[in-house]
Amino acid sequence: MTETWALAALWIGLGLAAALASIWLRVATALSEIVVGTLAGVILGTAFLGVDQAWIKFLAGAAAIVLTFLAGAELDPEVFRRKWKEATAVGLISFLAPFLASAAAARWLLGWDPMASWLAGIAMSTTSVAVVYAVMIEFGFNTTDYGKTVLAACFITDLGTVVALGLIFAPFTLNTVLFVGAMSAVCLALPWITPRFFRRYGGRASEIEAKYLLLALFGLGALASWADSEAVLPAYVLGMALAGTVGRDHLLVRRLRTLCFGLLTPFYFIRAGSLISLPALAAAPGAFLVMLLTKVAAKIAGVYPVTQAFRSPRKEGMYTTLLMSTGLTFGTISSLFGLSHGVVDQGQYSVLVAAVIASAVVPTVIANAYFMPRHLLRVEEVDVVAPARDGAKRG
Repeated sequence: MTETWALAALWIGLGLAAALASIWLRVATALSEIVVGTLAGVILGTAFLGVDQAWIKFLAGAAAIVLTFLAGAELDPEVFRRKWKEATAVGLISFLAPFLASAAAARWLLGWDPMASWLAGIAMSTTSVAVVYAVMIEFGFNTTDYGKTVLAACFITDLGTVVALGLIFAPFTLNTVLFVGAMSAVCLALPWITPRFFRRYGGRASEIEAKYLLLALFGLGALASWADSEAVLPAYVLGMALAGTVGRDHLLVRRLRTLCFGLLTPFYFIRAGSLISLPALAAAPGAFLVMLLTKVAAKIAGVYPVTQAFRSPRKEGMYTTLLMSTGLTFGTISSLFGLSHGVVDQGQYSVLVAAVIASAVVPTVIANAYFMPRHLLRVEEVDVVAPARDGAKRG
């Protein structure tokens, strides 16, 4: 166990270093963790980091599941009902534009075969719920209508990615039907069961609420894996289904965030950064730039006009566009699916993963540096403080 404890200390130490760097550089912690992971992979090597050890992969996967669940749980049903047209339009174009553009670029500019090109389009079409949610939490946008609308659009984008991956590559079997049926039944039943269960057994030091939610998430994750799907998909759907219960329990959400950001997410983001193969990139830097630039350009060309059609202020529209340009979870999942099924080779996989991870860093840095709509946070503070003052006056 000595090696395991030492490795755990190394990873948590890297997470602490990334957190300090995020404070010093004033960037989102998720981005600094990705960069630290990349540097650690170069300096120490992935073998020394143990990125393929089962327990590290489990913690990284658990981080993706819990983070995605929290993102779904913070979607406000009322906001979604009011903004569903905007969220759906932004989400659909955010998927379609880079999907088609990146597939065409891979086929006609890089000379990849048709199936590898389609996989590249899928990998580049994603928006990272994990990164966007982490940024929203970091700066407080998760409490605003704006932030909740962007998270809803992220869900639409990644739903398109999952459907495309399933229709083009994954086998549609009886397992798929059973998985969809079971997930639908659980998501219909739990919104009724959960508040009653929490009222009767919640509020204890044993953290029964957290155990209950983790049981549902890991159980659905196992079922998704059995059906050749991905565990993060039911996590997001379940989060949305429980938004009216879990999302409104701010103390429970805070405890889950502590578990997620304090322990789990460093393993997820640092591991993602360490997956880049620099020798493979050095052998084909042009392919990496083609994929990255095509994705970001297609997102801007598609998403920004839609935000303007819904009369979003230019600064907010550009911030939305750049956040929708990020990729990580489903992009790396799609790339790994292609590698494990022989759709792409190691070099193509490294190009895709590097472009995906770079898209998590570059657009977010630009967005936070030049287009962050800080006035939305000031409005939120006024809305919260004003009623308190009014109440004090009436008292």
